[in-house]
Amino acid sequence: MDNSSRYIRAGSLPEVIAVFPLGGALLLPGGQLPLNIFEPRYLRMVDDALGRTRMIGMVQPRSDADRGDKPALYSIGCAGRLTSFAESDDGRYLITLTGQRRFRVVEELSVDTPYRQVSVDWEAYAGDGVPDPTSEMIDRERLLNAMELYLDTEGLKTDWDAVEEAPSEALVVSLAMGCPFEPNEKQALLEAGTSAERSECLITLMEMSCVDDGKNDSFMQ
Repeated sequence: MDNSSRYIRAGSLPEVIAVFPLGGALLLPGGQLPLNIFEPRYLRMVDDALGRTRMIGMVQPRSDADRGDKPALYSIGCAGRLTSFAESDDGRYLITLTGQRRFRVVEELSVDTPYRQVSVDWEAYAGDGVPDPTSEMIDRERLLNAMELYLDTEGLKTDWDAVEEAPSEALVVSLAMGCPFEPNEKQALLEAGTSAERSECLITLMEMSCVDDGKNDSFMQ
């Protein structure tokens, strides 16, 4: 199957999108983000999305923002298509968003809905809708070395058989979304222009984490 089939067509992209501000949560094109929805305003957001475009925008609150009900948002987010839905006995929604395309927030709208909505510009990330040729430029050996040391430093486990079988681009997406980086570091990974640039950013973050923790100095030799 052509990789581009996992993305929605440009003509299907809405001009206005509901956003779910969630610090430290990263969604990338092609990635899958499971979410446990329990706040009434976001339950309403999911209900509305199911009846319309099934699209929800993931945007991080700015780390320096007021922690009030409407914190300032980063200007770049990623739209996800609601591809899995289940309701628990206590009324929570267990959903999965599949990343489609990044967007730039043009402005936040004044709306009657309990959740926030923004108008968006998709053009800056039009390349998200097609396969990324720079994925062939990913330094897989360096990526795996950095990954192994990072996971060891953080005390994390992985299925190395699955890692070996995963395409490099998918591995970068999975690591970028799953590693417990700081919100500003997650944002840097989101805003990386290409898959190769995201890989370099990811490797740097993993290497810096190992050095900062003082558990491995091999990167400095």
